[in-house]
Amino acid sequence: MTSSSIPFSSFAVLLVGLILLFVAGPASARIQIPAALVFGDSIVDTGNNNEILTSPARSNFPPYGRDFYGGIPTGRFSNGKVPSDFLVEELGIKDTLPPYKDPKLTPEDLLTGVCFASGGVGYDDLSSKTASVPPLSEQLREFKDNDIANTYFNIRLRELQYDFPTYADILVKSATNFVMDLYSVGSRRIGVFGAPPLGCIPSSRTVAGGLERKCNDKYNEASQLFNSKLSAGLNSLKENLDTATRVVYIDVYNPLLEVINNYQSYGFEVANKGCCGTGNLEASVSCNKFSPFTCPDASKYVFWDSYHPSEKAYKLLVSKLLTKYVPQLM
Repeated sequence: MTSSSIPFSSFAVLLVGLILLFVAGPASARIQIPAALVFGDSIVDTGNNNEILTSPARSNFPPYGRDFYGGIPTGRFSNGKVPSDFLVEELGIKDTLPPYKDPKLTPEDLLTGVCFASGGVGYDDLSSKTASVPPLSEQLREFKDNDIANTYFNIRLRELQYDFPTYADILVKSATNFVMDLYSVGSRRIGVFGAPPLGCIPSSRTVAGGLERKCNDKYNEASQLFNSKLSAGLNSLKENLDTATRVVYIDVYNPLLEVINNYQSYGFEVANKGCCGTGNLEASVSCNKFSPFTCPDASKYVFWDSYHPSEKAYKLLVSKLLTKYVPQLM
């Protein structure tokens, strides 16, 4: 696969650090998870970009959040809750995960976890520069006190510099370095999400899916290549960590593709476009209250906008992923 055969787009690489507390029960050992720390991009961002007025990677305006509590847009890139929220809800920690930059954040919030994620961030710092947001390293700095789609496919600068396999190696190196940074500050349970099927998100269908807006195979092949390299890189990393540490690669590609391909079986009516506006290209600032044709019921759609899944899809996916991967993190 050469750079000339793949057009550029960013993607959400997500890092979830789980702080685990082991508690012995009367009959057998049981595990409680008192806190969750989330790092990543717009898929898990719960509102950290709200005050960055120069960034296009914001969503603290209608119709975002219309199905959230009170119908209030909070900076979550969905019609309601995002994976960060469902993570802590499913684990029984709290109902939602507040953003670290929330001015109303309390010490109690910090004890049970916060979200450091920022929309527009990627393992490649060029992603952050393009979106005018702090780089991924800033999230770790704050903790201490997308690259495939937007950066490789859309911006095209990296495409001129590297073929995709080489670029994937660079991203994986950045990912494993970030995991080691988390490890160095005490994280011992780390789940790393792979790339989704980028060729099947609505914006990719519009830009590279032809007149019929089909899934783009080359984009999906790029996601799969990155995921295979990331999984291998994390497995190799484990050799340098203590035996009590758990670093788990989390496959989101296949579960999301399954929902997209069999959307009607999961209660959806539309999988090839988002609810917001036309659903073909709108996302972030272009998905706004002036967007025409926004659907009345987002629960019928796999995607909320042309890039981010709907609350219903997120809830379905997070439930599946936790069932499969939490035991591996124990």
